[in-house]
Amino acid sequence: MRSAEVSRKTAETDITVQINLDGTGHYDNQTGVGFFDHMLDQLSRHSLIDMTVRATGDYHIDDHHTVEDVGIALGQALTQALGDKRGIRRYAACHLPMDDAQVRAALDLSARPYLIWNVDLKTDKIGTFDTELVREFFQAFSTHGGITLHVDQIHGFNSHHIVEAAFKAVARALRDAVETDPRKADAVPSTKGAL
Repeated sequence: MRSAEVSRKTAETDITVQINLDGTGHYDNQTGVGFFDHMLDQLSRHSLIDMTVRATGDYHIDDHHTVEDVGIALGQALTQALGDKRGIRRYAACHLPMDDAQVRAALDLSARPYLIWNVDLKTDKIGTFDTELVREFFQAFSTHGGITLHVDQIHGFNSHHIVEAAFKAVARALRDAVETDPRKADAVPSTKGAL
């Protein structure tokens, strides 16, 4: 079973994350940040990774630490669940449309974290959620998950649609990348023999 549980407690946040890479997209995410919960639900549902997130944070300051630290914990959980990455497909990409928005996500589970973020959000907020935190989440997730991640906005003017398309595109790419390659289920997908 490719699963993991990570707990992270700091002076700013208290977070527990559980994931199962071979799930069905079952989710139960409660971070205290409503829009972020909605995006985590999308990440789980469309990657088919079962995900439970519990987080409390210093909301009296803002949501930054909570969103970033959930990204850190999720990245760490992904790394643990993948183990030596034997048998995974490793690379994947998705062009995802959502109404006016189209976002492309391409990723490599390389253990070499790098984020390219070409997304232009038209508003500073979605409800009460600071839109700049979307990049912060993916930066933390890619860094601690060892993911080379490129997210490119092709079209879009509605910030909610753009952000949701980004989460769903990353989810669909992640789904393909973590799946077992039936032609090489016993091998690490690298000429080095390790990732």
